[in-house]
Amino acid sequence: MQTAKWNRERAFTLIELLIALLIAGSLLSIAVPSYQEYIERTRRTAASKDIAVLALRLESHRERVGVFPASLADLGITLPTDPWGRSYQYLAIDIAPPPSTGQVRRDKNMNPLNSDFDLYSMGPDGQTQKQLTAAKARDDIVRAGNGGFIGLASEH
Repeated sequence: MQTAKWNRERAFTLIELLIALLIAGSLLSIAVPSYQEYIERTRRTAASKDIAVLALRLESHRERVGVFPASLADLGITLPTDPWGRSYQYLAIDIAPPPSTGQVRRDKNMNPLNSDFDLYSMGPDGQTQKQLTAAKARDDIVRAGNGGFIGLASEH
């Protein structure tokens, strides 16, 4: 008898276990979205850094050769992929002959983002459109203002 009483006093009741699970579930419901946002913010930062480095390489190529390369592969370096595993997108604008105006990315006022070259990541969804206000372009990481802005398209 003494042993049965001792086991009952030391054991958790069902209510205590449910309360512990409720507290753990509440903490997870707060922590998981915060962690996911942290991961996405880190990926956006990495993509911005890659775009800045590639932009410097492109400018250096122009200084050496006199013209922007036709593609990123012409830089002769190992090209990084964006944090979502896709290639960075590039379009030389300040070349002869220039690309058609339909290929150039545009801001909310329909003005070209850059006059030298476009360089961007299609972001987490892997989709894009030429105008930054379009739904598929809002999560892109872009270079705009000839390098004056590098970041999330929705923040430009």
